[in-house]
Amino acid sequence: MSTFDVWAPRAESLILTANGTDYPMSASTGGWWHAPAEAPSGPGIDYGYKVNGSTTAVPDPRSRRQPDGVHALSRTFDPAAHDWQDAGWSSPGMDGGVIYEMHLGTFTREGTLDAAIERLDYLADLGVRYIELLPVNAFNGTHNWGYDGVLWYAVQETYGGPAAYQRFVDAAHQRGLGVIQDVVYNHLGPSGNYLGQFGPYLTEGLSNTWGDSLNLDGPASDEVRRYVVENLLMWFRDYHVDGLRLDAVHALHDERAVHILEEFAAETDACAAELGKPLFLIAESDLNNPRLIEARSVNGYGLAGQWSDDFHHAVHVNLTGETEGYYADFNSVGALAKVLKEGFFHNGTYSSFRERSHGRRLDADRVSPLQLVVCAQNHDQIGNRAAGDRISAALNPAQLAQAAVLTIAGPFTPMLFMGEEYGATTPWPFFTSHPEPELGRATAEGRLREFERMGWDPDAVPNPQDPATFESAKLDWAESEKPEHRQLLETYRELIRLRATEPDLNTRDFRSIEVEFDEAARWLLLRRGRTAVLLNFGAAECEVPLAAGGAQVLLSTVDGVRTGTDTVTLPGHASLILSLTAG
Repeated sequence: MSTFDVWAPRAESLILTANGTDYPMSASTGGWWHAPAEAPSGPGIDYGYKVNGSTTAVPDPRSRRQPDGVHALSRTFDPAAHDWQDAGWSSPGMDGGVIYEMHLGTFTREGTLDAAIERLDYLADLGVRYIELLPVNAFNGTHNWGYDGVLWYAVQETYGGPAAYQRFVDAAHQRGLGVIQDVVYNHLGPSGNYLGQFGPYLTEGLSNTWGDSLNLDGPASDEVRRYVVENLLMWFRDYHVDGLRLDAVHALHDERAVHILEEFAAETDACAAELGKPLFLIAESDLNNPRLIEARSVNGYGLAGQWSDDFHHAVHVNLTGETEGYYADFNSVGALAKVLKEGFFHNGTYSSFRERSHGRRLDADRVSPLQLVVCAQNHDQIGNRAAGDRISAALNPAQLAQAAVLTIAGPFTPMLFMGEEYGATTPWPFFTSHPEPELGRATAEGRLREFERMGWDPDAVPNPQDPATFESAKLDWAESEKPEHRQLLETYRELIRLRATEPDLNTRDFRSIEVEFDEAARWLLLRRGRTAVLLNFGAAECEVPLAAGGAQVLLSTVDGVRTGTDTVTLPGHASLILSLTAG
């Protein structure tokens, strides 16, 4: 496919405008159009398409650069021009290493890829394995969460554009850090989407929470699927990304015999063989359906991993006591114990929030606990609160350490949200920068109505269009140097080190997980092999029955823990990791 070829089955006429000159295009089979031989070539060409006699050119659906925004002309970019220096990087694949979720616009004061490079040494020292970037594809405006992208092949210019993205991945790999990119294939943003002028990319009348669904199974959907698959492969081939996080896959409507997720997994595996390195896909899914991560040989989709929100909910409730909405079913230590033992809480059980049964039981012969990505905080669970407050606003330092212990010393693949590791107090509210006044106003008013219906004080809901809301979300790195924050940061560092060095903390079998708990005394004991993780969720001291004579303390988050011959005494909100001398 040449530079300016474009799929436009809805076009009756098409003109390429490139560097200020118009070039009539010719139609060929399958709805594809081609530019004439005299059209310019090479990087740095500003171009667009005039569809059906329009005098205004619109961007290329596969644009690699939008230097002047998503409504302006595209610019050609040569991804092969970067001189990669990451030959020494060898991705371990999805092996249980810690993932660090990052939003570029708020990770640093500058909010750019190049500024984020300056913090990579900090992340390497922390010990995380992968950086997971929230979506970076081009959107209208200067800042938002990233889920309103409209040009999936272009990297947002306010972050630095595609060349800066390559520099970032290269720099991360040189420091032993992998990169996972969050991608959104279930909808497009509300402003700057011109795909409908070219072809049936969306299924009108079939919408999800965020807009019209992608046309994955209707007429002309073969080319739409290739559009998405080739975007997926672009991240691996042109940007050296190690894995992709697929946003809200439950919103992908596809009734074909081969589901698009299965196609994604097969294409990723083929690309990994082609490039000679591990590549992987992680799904965000609300379905609690293990089929997503089961092998294709047993009729699964073959994805490497998926998020497990049940872990977050169980941890959040046991630490904060909040039981509203979807938290209601998780109001027990037993709920957390079930998640740790079985992966999902709702695995065919009744969900009061959904008012129906939900989920399916995991098969220990088909699924590893490391295939479940879990967290105590993430962008959604913080940002979808009215004020965008982190759990640091409600918990004491010992409880924040408990969140860390459960996430990192638990049996699943841990993920942290930026700043969590030092107990950041900066909020992370929902923010937007829609240039259109009507759209901005509708977004702000809609969010306010949503929280008012849920009983929140409207004065607690920041205006997402107010620049101050975005500014408030930027991390305050000076906090990490304060004593109370530095102590938590050291706890995270030590936990990540233990996870990397203690074999029992990386077991891949659900059958190796043993969990005991006492609902009344509010303690929980997680055992894998000779490693025991103990937590006291209550404020009062408690005794946990455990033959711990001669046990080695690997980590204790509070003073006053006492190990006896048959019991361990835990102060309130204590966490303890022991290496037992006897099985």
